[in-house]
Amino acid sequence: METLAAIAQRHSTRAYSQRPVDKGMVEKIVNAGRLAPTGRNEQPWEFVVVTKEETRKKVASLVENGRFIGEAPVCVLVLCRNTTYYVEDGSAAAANMLNAAADLGVHSCWVAGDKKHYATAVLETIKAPAEIKLVALLAFGYAAGPETRKNKRSLEEVLHWEAY
Repeated sequence: METLAAIAQRHSTRAYSQRPVDKGMVEKIVNAGRLAPTGRNEQPWEFVVVTKEETRKKVASLVENGRFIGEAPVCVLVLCRNTTYYVEDGSAAAANMLNAAADLGVHSCWVAGDKKHYATAVLETIKAPAEIKLVALLAFGYAAGPETRKNKRSLEEVLHWEAY
């Protein structure tokens, strides 16, 4: 698939089948995150892949807007050291992974992590060091059934030339 086509087809999936995602595909997705742009080339990220159902369900129970993580076969936690641009760097990595997943035919959904009340509990669940920040939780898998997509705002609605 072409990059722009993957970006255009990507959407959030919140209902997953139990069909597993091949480990090689997960590694390709995470590798896309590793290759993201980063401020000052600091690369502050670490990625924790959670496939064990018990751990996914524990994480999902902590994240009220991400209960579906417990049903997705894969959850990738995007973690960063506390650098100046950790949110931007971690977000760029997350976006790369979502687009790579779309390119590979894997569905996904981003759940916020940074500064959320559940961040500390999620980090404790995966035994992350105290100085690490949770930027995002990414669910990956295959849709449980047919999906409806919300339309994006048109280019004409959001594009401004020279000034707002």
